[in-house]
Formats: sequence, C-alpha cells, structure tokens
Amino acid sequence: MSPSAFDRAYQELRARWPESTEERDIATPYGRTRVHVYGPVNGTPLVLLPGGSATGLVWFANAPVLGERYRVHAVDLLGDAGRTERQGTPLKNANDLTAWLDALLNGLGLARTHLCGHSHGAWLAVRYALHAPQRVDRLVLVDPTQVFAGFRPSYLLRALPTLIRPSEARARAFLAWETADTHPDETWQRLYALATTVPGRKLIAGGRPRTADLSMPVLVLLAERSRTHHAVKVADRARRTLPQGEVALLPGATHHSLPLTTPKQLNDQLMEFLG
Repeated sequence: MSPSAFDRAYQELRARWPESTEERDIATPYGRTRVHVYGPVNGTPLVLLPGGSATGLVWFANAPVLGERYRVHAVDLLGDAGRTERQGTPLKNANDLTAWLDALLNGLGLARTHLCGHSHGAWLAVRYALHAPQRVDRLVLVDPTQVFAGFRPSYLLRALPTLIRPSEARARAFLAWETADTHPDETWQRLYALATTVPGRKLIAGGRPRTADLSMPVLVLLAERSRTHHAVKVADRARRTLPQGEVALLPGATHHSLPLTTPKQLNDQLMEFLG
C-alpha cells in the first residue's frame, strides 16, 4: 500500500461529514487522539467508539441526525488505523485503554457523557462504563463482540487470512462475505480494507466484562444477520445479565455493515433511548 492510499480514502470519507464538523486532536499520555466533533456546543455529549479498522469516520451517516440534539464526539481508536497517534506511555492492556479514555474525556471537558460503541468499540465502552460508571449516563452497544458471547468459529476462520497476511484484497473479500446483500458505502469499504494493512496497529483484546455489574441503562442493538455470533443467543444473554437492559434486533443488518447501512433504524433507536 502506498502511504497516501489510506490517507486519500480517509479524506474522502471525512468530506461526507457535515460542513461544520470540527477536527480536534486531544493530548493524552498515550499520544494525541483525533475526535470528529459535530452538533450544538451546548448539546448533551455523546461519544462514539467505532469497530476495528472502521475509524471514527464510520459514523458519517449517523452524525447529521444525532448532531441535531447531541454534541457528537466520534473517536479514532488508540492503537488502530486513523489519525490517533501512539506515543508516550506504551499501550499494553485494557487498563491502558480505560486510562486513555479517562484522559480523552478530561481533554474534551466531559465530566459525564452518553457512550456508544460498535463491535470492538462496544467491548471498550463496556470496560469503560465498569471502570468509571459515574461518567457514563447511558450506554449503547451496537452488535458488541466479546461482551455477551465469543466469536463464531466460522467467522474466525474467514477472518484468519486478513490477520495473518493482511492485504486490501483479502480484507475486501472478507467484508464481501460478511456484509452480503447490504452494500456498505464504497469509500468506507476501501478505507476499512486499507486500514487492515496500516503498519504498527495494536488492537487490545481482553476477557468478557461482567455486564451484570453495569449500573446505568444499557441499550443493545444486534445485527439480525451478524456472522460474528448468533444474534438470538446474544440477545437472550443480554436480557438475562443486564440489570437495566433493553435489547433490539436490527432487521437485515450484518455486523460489518453497521452502523452505516441502517442509519435510520439505528438513529431512531438511539434517539428514543437517549431521550
């Protein structure tokens, strides 16, 4: 991959965000973090964490509606492709990620926020909500992975080639398999595929968090056709383990086609839940 291919795709997707979107680079002990900020300055804060390789720009189809009411902060994850740098304190484990989010919220001036994550970002959102419950008003988990269930073996098998020998072609083939018939945005698909080849990525994984200990209201939105896990089984476990949980299926959605192929369904659910 030429160094500029990912950058070009990134800039192209950035152009899809509303014109008044601000780019903020927040200093943390782990490096500067890129946050795409949109919405009224006095709006209730809403922090969005993307899935792996998706970058914070993946919420472009949601931001215009969510930003009518909320001050949206879409984050490029630490250790992943994007504009967030990894410098200073080494990133070693999940505790570093929660410490990074503490520093990020401090830098953004957010004492409290609504928090929403997709996929790996949802796992991180749960970890953070358990770490600092006093800072999270409401929590939204969009097809969360490694939270209520592990990955399907068939999914891991399909993902393996892109993990062992990353290439744009392998990532595109994997994406096409998982998102069949949902037609995610072409620019985003290119960005995702190129992101898997960016050198030096370090995505931290960890054990399943104790969701029974979550003290705030939680909304779980599951992709009906997700190939990462069995949506019905995940829904059942979420209902059983969350003290204040709501669970809904997003019809026709697959794991990697979220959040961009069902923006209206997703936005409507989010707006209603967040009030």
